[in-house]
Amino acid sequence: MTDKEPALQPEWVAPPRTALILIDMQVDFGASDGQMAQRGADVKPAQAAVARAQVLAEAARGAGVRVVFVRLLNHPGGESPVASEARARHGKDEPDLCVEGTHGADFIGPQPAPGEAVISKTHFSAFTRTGLGEQLHSQKIDTVVLAGLTTECCVASSAWDAFERDLHIFIASDACAAYEDSLHQETLRALEMSGAIVGTTAQFAQAWENTI
Repeated sequence: MTDKEPALQPEWVAPPRTALILIDMQVDFGASDGQMAQRGADVKPAQAAVARAQVLAEAARGAGVRVVFVRLLNHPGGESPVASEARARHGKDEPDLCVEGTHGADFIGPQPAPGEAVISKTHFSAFTRTGLGEQLHSQKIDTVVLAGLTTECCVASSAWDAFERDLHIFIASDACAAYEDSLHQETLRALEMSGAIVGTTAQFAQAWENTI
C-alpha cells in the first residue's frame, strides 16, 4: 500500500459482500518441479506468496468470507487458432502449462474446502467465459480480494476485468507474485492508480477479525 492509499476499512471487505479469489496457485506456476521452474523462472517469490495465501484463506474462512479457487486448465490441441498462431509468432514450443489431469495443474498452498467454488478457465482472466461474475452478483457480492499467480498476468487481467463488472477491487500484495519483482511492484502501482486498494495479508486478516 502506498502512502496515498486509504487505510483499509473493515466495512469495505465485510464478509457478506466479499469474496476472496485465489488465482492460479498451481504446480506449474509456483512449485519447484513445475514448468515455470523448469524453464528457469525464479519461483521463490511465488512460493512466498502461496504461503501468505494460506494464511489469507484461513482468515477469510474464519470470518465467513466466500473463498473461490480459480485454476488454468489447458487441453492439448484445444487452443484457438489465434492462440496457436500467437505461439508460433513468438517461437514458443514449450509444453503447455497446467494441462488437465496432470500434476502441473494441481493446486499448491491452500486447497479447496468442501463447498468452496472451483472455477476452471482457459484465458488469463478469472472472469472470461467462466460465469464467475454472474455468480458473484447473484450472491450479492460486490467486492473481491484477489491473490495468486502471477501479478502482472492473470491477477492483473482478472482485476481489470472485475473493474468492468462493477466490482470493488482489493489486492493482497504479499499473497500474489511475479517472477520479477519490478513487474509485481509496477503492476500493483498501475492498479492502485486505477482504483484498486492494495493491502497485506495481515491487514485483510485484521479487517475481517474486526467484522466478526
